[in-house]
Amino acid sequence: MVASLSQPVALGRTGLTVSRLAVGASYGVPQGALESAFDRGLTFFYWGSLRTRAMAEAIRAIARRGQRERLVVALQSFVPAPAGLLGSPVSMASAAALRLSVHAGLRRAGLDRAEVLILGWKNAPLSPWVCEAAARLRDEGKVRSLAVSCHHRPTFRAYIEDGFFDAIMVRYNAAHRGAEGEVFPLLPPRDGPGVMAYTATRWGGLCDPRLTAPGERTPRGRDCYRFCLSHPAVHLCMTGPADEAEMDEALTALEAAPMDEEELAWMRRVGDHLHGRRHLGVRVE
Repeated sequence: MVASLSQPVALGRTGLTVSRLAVGASYGVPQGALESAFDRGLTFFYWGSLRTRAMAEAIRAIARRGQRERLVVALQSFVPAPAGLLGSPVSMASAAALRLSVHAGLRRAGLDRAEVLILGWKNAPLSPWVCEAAARLRDEGKVRSLAVSCHHRPTFRAYIEDGFFDAIMVRYNAAHRGAEGEVFPLLPPRDGPGVMAYTATRWGGLCDPRLTAPGERTPRGRDCYRFCLSHPAVHLCMTGPADEAEMDEALTALEAAPMDEEELAWMRRVGDHLHGRRHLGVRVE
């Protein structure tokens, strides 16, 4: 086990070396916090659900400093990608929409390429048309590697065995540990895809003292990130800060060591209490 989470890692077979944390733009983190995070070693910028002006300007500013080669930019596309519709108008339109989405994202950030293209929320095998469009973007140099995110864990078997994707993006946190039995054991011992974990805080629930089991300490954001990164199958963990304080909280995870067994057991107890409970009539899953 590594002594510190500050050490960059190889992201599976992408050929990329990345920081253990990735920062997403969707929750409003400002430009200054993003540039500061980059200076402190966070080099993976996830321009995903919302492509904000703040992240675009941070990417441009880092490039102007002559440090573009240190930055890993991931573009995510949520265009529909139905399976089983080879040659259909819907499938071909999805492939065209994917290309438009990537070109628009690159242009907005002043980039000629992205290091990772993530096909988002793909819970079923993809249409060959969409896969071909993604591969063409890679072959043209618009993206360097291909990744897929999925909420339906059994689908990862097909993605991993097929070998088309260089990385996978899987939900994993102390309350949702199903990947430990359904996804991580499927990974090959060598030359496997990179593994990116998301929803580390369980959308904030793990850090909410109202949802913590009596007698247990409530985790902080950094605890949730450390929990994810302590699993040997996980290469990096996504974080979605809203402001400078939350960005700083996340970065402290990189200054720590992986969790020991006592800490992991604590996080599992907190997660088990949260999972399946009902709060205000809403099931927490």
